[in-house]
Amino acid sequence: MKILVMHGPNLNLLGTREPAIYGTVTLEEINTMVTAYGEERGAEVATYQSNHEGSLIDAIHVAATDKYDAIVFNPGAYTHTSMAIADAIRAVPVPVIEVHLSNLFARGPERAKSITAAACRGLVSGFGHECYLLGIDAALRTARAPRKRSSENPSRRRTGKKRSSALARRPRS
Repeated sequence: MKILVMHGPNLNLLGTREPAIYGTVTLEEINTMVTAYGEERGAEVATYQSNHEGSLIDAIHVAATDKYDAIVFNPGAYTHTSMAIADAIRAVPVPVIEVHLSNLFARGPERAKSITAAACRGLVSGFGHECYLLGIDAALRTARAPRKRSSENPSRRRTGKKRSSALARRPRS
């Protein structure tokens, strides 16, 4: 099992950047933790950080071609602005777990919306550096489960049961 842990812009400043919000654990310490945590669970963990949107997109694409089983990703401020990163996540078959050190929803309306989370398998937010470890746990579970596409949505499968009258009137797609 191979997991890529990605860190977005300004996360290279962890430990000194707004410690009241992001804590005092450095990015190097987080990378050491996630690597060891993954190894304990039988996973090979690689880490990557960039302040550049295009580099993060390239890393998502490479993760798919290099046969990573999952990505744990903290997109930083791109969470709220990058349709391009969201599209890159949707474009690859690799499940992505979004993580954030702080609770986005407690930090104001400008941070309460995640463009990238809608493209991800799930979101872990608000538990400090532990979010990365929780993200690895989620990645280990979801990487083993096949991703359901809309055409495989169980609610749309025919079960042989008669459809309710409201559903029967709705055109099929």
